[in-house]
Amino acid sequence: MKGKNANVGIVIVSHSPLVAKGTADMVRQMVGESVPLSWCGGNAEGGLGTNAAGILEAIEAAWSDHGVAVFVDLGGAETNSEMAIEMLGEPRSGMVVVCNAPLVEGAVIAAAEASGGAPLAKVVATAEELSPS
Repeated sequence: MKGKNANVGIVIVSHSPLVAKGTADMVRQMVGESVPLSWCGGNAEGGLGTNAAGILEAIEAAWSDHGVAVFVDLGGAETNSEMAIEMLGEPRSGMVVVCNAPLVEGAVIAAAEASGGAPLAKVVATAEELSPS
């Protein structure tokens, strides 16, 4: 039986709340409820940007004992995601990976892989195959 924590979780981080939510909506439509999913967009004041505290909340919301793959749109999102992961502390921080993959396509393909029960390493590798060399 698949529960909330049965598959790798997916977190989407964008400088734009609309982009983050839209990407999460697309992922949810593709895989249904089979994958823990959360998103974070915008800075703490609601404008464009990202913030580590909000990303940490998103990771917690999509937490899976099988790990969490984080997808980001720009460099600042990656930096703040790495800070949020550090805030988790060990051993959980070792179970979260920021993927080097396109935001939308990467999140969708990773969620599809996760929905089939793939481990975190396979979910990340599949998404990262989409990155230009």
